[in-house]
Amino acid sequence: MALEKEPTFTKWRQRLWPVQRHEHKKIIPLFILKFLFTINFYLLGFATKDTLVVTASNSGAEVIPILKGWIVLPCSIFMLLVYTKMSNKLSQEKLFYAVLAGFLGFFLLFGFVLYPLRDILSPTGLCDWLQAALGDTRTHWVAVIRHWMNSVFYVMAELWGTMVLVLLFWTFANNINRVGEAKRFYTLFVAAGNLAPVIGGLIICSICPSDPSVNFETAMRKITLLSSVVIILAMGIYWWMQRYVITDDQLCPLDIQNEVKKKKPKLSLKDSIKYILSSRYLLCISLLVIGYAFAFNLIEVTWKASMKLQFPTASSYQHFMGKVTFILGVTTPPVAFLLSGNLIRKLGWYRSACIVPIIIGLTGILFLAAYLFRDQISPIATLFSVSPLYFVVILGMLQNVTTKTLKFSVFDPTKEMAFIPLDSEAKIKGKAAIDVVGSRLGKAGSSWTQVLLIEFFGMGSVLGITHIILPVVVLIVAVWLVSLRSLNRSFTALTTQKEEELPPASVAEEA
Repeated sequence: MALEKEPTFTKWRQRLWPVQRHEHKKIIPLFILKFLFTINFYLLGFATKDTLVVTASNSGAEVIPILKGWIVLPCSIFMLLVYTKMSNKLSQEKLFYAVLAGFLGFFLLFGFVLYPLRDILSPTGLCDWLQAALGDTRTHWVAVIRHWMNSVFYVMAELWGTMVLVLLFWTFANNINRVGEAKRFYTLFVAAGNLAPVIGGLIICSICPSDPSVNFETAMRKITLLSSVVIILAMGIYWWMQRYVITDDQLCPLDIQNEVKKKKPKLSLKDSIKYILSSRYLLCISLLVIGYAFAFNLIEVTWKASMKLQFPTASSYQHFMGKVTFILGVTTPPVAFLLSGNLIRKLGWYRSACIVPIIIGLTGILFLAAYLFRDQISPIATLFSVSPLYFVVILGMLQNVTTKTLKFSVFDPTKEMAFIPLDSEAKIKGKAAIDVVGSRLGKAGSSWTQVLLIEFFGMGSVLGITHIILPVVVLIVAVWLVSLRSLNRSFTALTTQKEEELPPASVAEEA
C-alpha cells in the first residue's frame, strides 16, 4: 500500500489553514474542543488558583512549592492509577465523559458551597496553635491547612491542565490523526488553545476589576459557573464527533476506527511504569516534560512572590493575572499561525524543539538577575515612570508570556509528534505516565528544591533564595538540551522505519 500523497495548498493557505474541505468536519470540532479546554485552564489554572492561595490571609507564594511538591504529586499518581484502571475497563468515550464529570462536580461544589463557607470550614483554632508552635518562618506550611478548600481547588486546577488539556485531548487527537495529518493540523490545535487566553483574560478582568473593594466571592461563583458550562459544551462536541466523525471512513479509515474502539490491553500501574523505564525513547520524552516544568516553575514562583508585593489584594492580583492572560492570548496566535508550523517544516523537529530550553534559560536569567540587582536598575525603571519592583514584575511577566507562547506553539507540537510513531499501548499508557506524573515530577522536584532552600537559606521567603535559583535554572536547561539530542536520534530512526516498512495506519513496531 502506497503512502498517502501530501495535499498541496497555496502559500498563505499552507501557512494559515492547511486543511482540505472534507477535513473540516473533523478539524473544526477538534479546534473548538481545544479552545474550550484551554479557556478553562486559564480561568481556573492560570489565574484563579494562584490568586486564591497567594493572596489569602497569612499566606503567600511560598505556599505554591508546598502544594506542588507534597500534595499535587501524590494526587497525580493517584489519578494516574485511577485513569489506568478505568482505561482497562471503559471505552475511550466513557473514560472521556467520566473524567470531565468529576471536574464538573467539584468546581460547582467549590463555587457554591466550599468557598462561600470558607470561614466556617477553616480549622482556625488548630492553625493558630500550629502557627505558635512552628514560628513565623513557617507560616506558609500552616496556610495550606488553614485554607484547605483553596488548596484542594489548586490541586484540581493543576490536574485539569494535565488530565484534560494534555492527556484527554491529545490522546484523542493522536488516535484519529496520522503523522502526515499531524504536521498540518497540530499547530492549528495549538492556535485554537492560544485564542482562549484572549477571551479568558477579558472575562477575568471584567469579573475581577482592580478595585480592592470588589467582593471576590461573587467573582468566584461566576468563574466556576462559567467553567462548568464550558465542560458541558465540550462533552457535547465529543459526543457529536463519536457519532459523526469517528464513523466517517473518509476522515477516519477503518483501521483508525478499530484502533479507537478496540479494547485496550490490561496493564497494571506497576507494569506501566516498568514499561516506561525500560524504554529509552519514553525516558527521553519524560525528561523533556520534567525539564520544562522544573525550570519554568523555579522562575514562575519567584515572579508570583514579587507580584504579591505589588498587588496584595485578591481582586488586584486577579485583575493583573487577567491582563497577563490577555497579553498571552494576543501574542501567541500570530506565533502559532505564522511561525510554529513553518518553523517545524523548515528547521526540522530537533532544531525547533531546542528553541524552547534556550529561550527559557536566557529570559529566566534576565528576570532573576533583575530582581537581585533591582536597586541598581532603579534608573532604568525611572525612565518608564515605574518603581523598581513594578519593573521587575513586568520583566517577569514578559518572561512568563514568552515561555508559555513557545510552549504552546513549539514545545507541545514537537512533544506530541514524538508520541505518534509509537504503538497504541505506548501512546495511552506511556503518555498518561509522562504527561501526568512526568510533569508533576518536574514541578514537584523544583518545589522540593525551593522548600528546602527556603527552610535553610530563605528565612521563610522564596525571594530570599533567588541567588541560588539562577544557577539551578542553567543546569536544568543543559540537561534538557542533552535529552533532546538523544531523543532526536531515536525519533528520526523510528519515524523512518514506520514510513518505509508499514502502511500509514499500521501500528508501528515497539520502540
